[in-house]
Amino acid sequence: MSPPPIAVFDLDGTLADTAPDLIATLNVIMAREGLPAVPVAVARDIIGAGARAMVERGFEAAGRELTPRRSEELFRFFLAHYAEHLCEGSVLFPNVVGALDELAVRGYRLAVCTNKAELHARRLLDALGIADRFAAICGRDTFPYYKPDPRHLTMTITQAEGDRARAIMVGDSRTDITTAKEAGIPVVAVPFGYTDVPVTELDPDIVIADFADLGKAVARIEAAWMVGATGIEPVTLRV
Repeated sequence: MSPPPIAVFDLDGTLADTAPDLIATLNVIMAREGLPAVPVAVARDIIGAGARAMVERGFEAAGRELTPRRSEELFRFFLAHYAEHLCEGSVLFPNVVGALDELAVRGYRLAVCTNKAELHARRLLDALGIADRFAAICGRDTFPYYKPDPRHLTMTITQAEGDRARAIMVGDSRTDITTAKEAGIPVVAVPFGYTDVPVTELDPDIVIADFADLGKAVARIEAAWMVGATGIEPVTLRV
């Protein structure tokens, strides 16, 4: 029996709005260092590449340089503090649960591929009530590789025992789109996440404005698989 099709999701900015808790932890660090707080409104510009990059971007925005050693110290503090406060303001985006249910009914295996630490990802998804829906939850530290290295995505698919030839990536940022394209996997982008460039400018295969439209996007990709198409005509659903 061949493995089932699989949908792989990014976490921060894709499945869940996690900016309130991420920025709150970053601002604990900023306050300790005597620097101004980072507004949640700028989350799109500094979230998406992992905690270490977020700390570095926060300090860069404040005009403060970080030595590699200090960056490592603050990164470890970030992880420890965030672990205790990772689901105080974070919520699933609208219609996520319904979209996951629909894909499961259609026979899809589900997985998460995130640059969040795996333990944090598992705890957050559990707190949000959807951890048990995923055959694999793979974080930045799960494998020797992490996004945008395509092996992070392909190894997640392998761990979830999904069919790489019938795989779809769902994400919100340049990192997700680059990862999927390098892996040769179609990518559905959401425009409400964390990206410094609108996802429509990053050439995803499909953009959905609402998770209620994920089923339609998947149907378009399945139609391309059926005819053996090598590409999918880019489209935005629910403009």
